[in-house]
Amino acid sequence: MAIDRTVLVSPDAMGQIDKAAADSGIDSFGLMRSAGAHVAAVVLARFPQAQRAVVLCGPGNNGGDGHVAAKLLERSGMEVQRFGMEPKPGGDAARARALFPGDICPFADWRPRAGDVIVDALFGAGLDRPVSGDVEALIERAGRAKTPVVAVDLPSGLSGRTGEPTGACFRALHTVTFAALKPGHLLMPGRELCGEMHLCDIGIPARLIASDDTVWRNHRGLYAAHMPGSAASQHKYTRGHLVVFSGPLISSGAARLSAMAGLRCGAGLVTVAAQPSAVMVQATHLTAIMQRAIRDVAELTDWLGDSRLSGFVIGPGFGDLEKARAYTSLLAEAGQPVVLDADGLTAFAGKTEELAELFAGETRLVLTPHEGEFRRLFADLADDVTLSKIDRARAAARAQNAVVVYKGADSVIAAPDGRAAVNADAPASLATAGSGDVLAGIIGGLLARGMPVFEAACAGVAMHGEAARRAGRGLTAEDLPAHIPAL
Repeated sequence: MAIDRTVLVSPDAMGQIDKAAADSGIDSFGLMRSAGAHVAAVVLARFPQAQRAVVLCGPGNNGGDGHVAAKLLERSGMEVQRFGMEPKPGGDAARARALFPGDICPFADWRPRAGDVIVDALFGAGLDRPVSGDVEALIERAGRAKTPVVAVDLPSGLSGRTGEPTGACFRALHTVTFAALKPGHLLMPGRELCGEMHLCDIGIPARLIASDDTVWRNHRGLYAAHMPGSAASQHKYTRGHLVVFSGPLISSGAARLSAMAGLRCGAGLVTVAAQPSAVMVQATHLTAIMQRAIRDVAELTDWLGDSRLSGFVIGPGFGDLEKARAYTSLLAEAGQPVVLDADGLTAFAGKTEELAELFAGETRLVLTPHEGEFRRLFADLADDVTLSKIDRARAAARAQNAVVVYKGADSVIAAPDGRAAVNADAPASLATAGSGDVLAGIIGGLLARGMPVFEAACAGVAMHGEAARRAGRGLTAEDLPAHIPAL
């Protein structure tokens, strides 16, 4: 059966899925045997020259998977030695252990040797606290010896809920998981600690692999149906008019990046609303993008009477925080979607309640903070170590009635209604000055074209990553707009 590689399931929800499978009549031990077989297959395929499989078995079902894998690896001709704990009596893990009798040695007895590969079947996603001292010592020995690790479900010591280590943690080269991905597989640093992911179908029906926790890996299915189309009858105004606000002369480049990105993703018109001092320098750089000099609140108020203006980006290189707040207040009254980025976010540090009041009602605000900006806006959430990045983004989205794009290598897009998506495939080359300005422009352009807010944010983040892949290594932010994929 096809396995859904987009849904993310919390460890608690996965436990309920396992229980539902057993309650529906599916042989739970059969699932364990299938899981162990997948683990053994990855070990044999990826480490054909390994001389000894060091299988670490915990007391629960993760350890049971390890016992099954150990037996299959021994049958394949590999030397196998198990370390760890006896399983809890009466369950599937005890049954797997009984089918492969033999010694289970204490952790302290393992001495690394050339040709070892570790199968970490200790705890998987079931542990959300630090590992014990003897396991920590083993993890340290494995790290010093550079012994390769294949983790079962999750590297032991890594939270499947937050993607954060709870203490000492294995760094796996491969992680074999079953039925569905967990948030910890995608959230940083968990994604790096998992190594190459292997999501395996062990026979749990797709109808059971569901969760009331509406969180996904960002994928085209979240937004494709809402992407703006093309028709012969269209003209520039029906394709939306995006406005990007420019800062002073010295920092006007950020607005140009946003504006060009908005134009490249299909907005019919894009205007840079510049302070008068920046108009001349903008004119030397812009051709297809229009300009308008906006001196103050009064001039902006007059312009906002034009009903053809359909989306706004404010913040990139803007500089004047007081003016940013005043302009944002007017944009909120105009009733069109707004992307608040960079200085636009910083302008509301300590004033998030004011921002939430401005955008009460229908959701039409997108916030795009990186880690530092998120902390300036939501210090209480950023400091709460019990929360995952998904939890933080969702809480901020609810509080602000906004879609929050919490940027990073594991960007999280969260809506006030609880929907969330984790983007996990953007290349590292996006870590360059100005790339966030481009992202704000892409999202702004999609909003100006009429996309719903959450879907526009998900699509924008995906298109941003695709542009970076097309641009290749060594890209600069100026390269990105030309590589934005066509709708």
